[in-house]
Amino acid sequence: MTESSTTPAGTPAGKAGPTAPASGSPAAARRGPVVAALMLCMGLAAIDGTIVSTAVPQIVGDLGGLAVFSWLFSGYLLAVTVTLPVYGKLSDTFGRKPVLIAGVILFVIGSLLCAAAWSMASLIAFRVVQGLGGGALQGTVQTVAADLYPLKERPKIQARLSSVWAASSVAGPAVGGLLAGYADWRWIFLINLPIGLVALWLVTRHLVEPQRATPREKPRIDWAGALAVFATGALLITALVQGGVAWPWLSAPSLGLLAGAAALGALTVVIERRAAEPIIPGWVWRRRTIAAVNLSLGALGLLMVAPTVFLPTYAQSVLGLGPIAAGFVLSTWTLSWPITAALSNRVYTRIGFRLTAVLGISGALLLLLAFPFLPFPGEPWQPALLMLLLGGTLGLFQLPLIVGVQSTVPYEERGTTTASVLFCRQVGQSVGAALFGAIANGVLAARLGGGADLDTLARALDEPASLTAETMDRLRRAVDAAVDWVYLGAAAAAALALLALLTLAPRRFPVLKEAAGDED
Repeated sequence: MTESSTTPAGTPAGKAGPTAPASGSPAAARRGPVVAALMLCMGLAAIDGTIVSTAVPQIVGDLGGLAVFSWLFSGYLLAVTVTLPVYGKLSDTFGRKPVLIAGVILFVIGSLLCAAAWSMASLIAFRVVQGLGGGALQGTVQTVAADLYPLKERPKIQARLSSVWAASSVAGPAVGGLLAGYADWRWIFLINLPIGLVALWLVTRHLVEPQRATPREKPRIDWAGALAVFATGALLITALVQGGVAWPWLSAPSLGLLAGAAALGALTVVIERRAAEPIIPGWVWRRRTIAAVNLSLGALGLLMVAPTVFLPTYAQSVLGLGPIAAGFVLSTWTLSWPITAALSNRVYTRIGFRLTAVLGISGALLLLLAFPFLPFPGEPWQPALLMLLLGGTLGLFQLPLIVGVQSTVPYEERGTTTASVLFCRQVGQSVGAALFGAIANGVLAARLGGGADLDTLARALDEPASLTAETMDRLRRAVDAAVDWVYLGAAAAAALALLALLTLAPRRFPVLKEAAGDED
């Protein structure tokens, strides 16, 4: 192992943290059913965001509320993002099992309520309930995976989870469309019930957490900090999601929300500094390794918006593909990402976590810079090939950072650390959606005049019979230019991630002795 080994200096005095179960222990013997439960939980959280999208016309036609339907996604995203740090701290305080069980129960209840929704307002409220469960699932699944497997084996389970996420992202729109078209849109929520109940049974029956060597003092929950974190995140995500959509960026609502988020953020810092057991401890940002990984994966969340949000529009509007073919162009990166993630341990065990991630993000930077050089209009295989290669580079980038940072902290800090990483990635995605949307619409306005936006042009290009050939070509070139600039922005995000790794991350991650020992 090339990483340096240290003692668990972050372990609080007087609190003996448990270690991951050794091979052959009762907990290790039950890893198969637990892994199945983790994959089901990950599938629930992953498919939820995509399966709803194709059923929106049927939902709006039944419940109404066209003006606010975007909150079906924004409300869920908001609940997931702002609860991640809270669940991370709770899993370190009370254990992973109760938090994971609570997350599955909340998600299943939210799904059942969504299926019974009688109006758009009620459906949005119940989607928030789903999101409260989804936040527990996303963070705790990753933490349990790190608890169960020694450092050498972690890429295997992480690759499985990545495969589930990739498969869910691809299958979600198709399943949602089939259920909405041939059954009823309410079934897109009802199918979560049997999956969630099986996962709940497996977790309850088979997940055995290691015993703590000494009993902990009665835990104190930082409720004030949790509320402050939730409120700050709620205002910030709402401003990022709705700015430029529901109201202009320089309008009173946007400025008021951003100012409120800044004020609450300052208050959160004050509360957390005074708390005995803060929800977001200061060491999350004082330790170079964790801070570097947080910033790098925040940049990853930002750059991922370019392909996931804008490439399908590019494929349909510029290349003239149908929705299914456009989805295939995007889905190619979900093929290579899990493969390189699974093989990444063969790289980072030789050259280290930091250098492996540097190689991955450097390759991603070059591929993102290559996108604007694709010919117009080009062939579908060209962006598909770029996405295939991009997925491969990001698999080498993300997984070593997650595995590496989890290996630098003891058991009782792993949930908080994992949640902080995922929280930064989620915030990065929200920032990216707002920033790149503004960039794309700005380019379109410069080329076509004020009032032009990507959604309007995409709808116009879906009806070519109503446009002249000259107008079609002009609009397609405008969309092509807008997406090119978005990819340049994504390349800038990749450069920021690279800069964070080179300037902040230590050359060798300070892997704890018990984690490093797994390599022997």
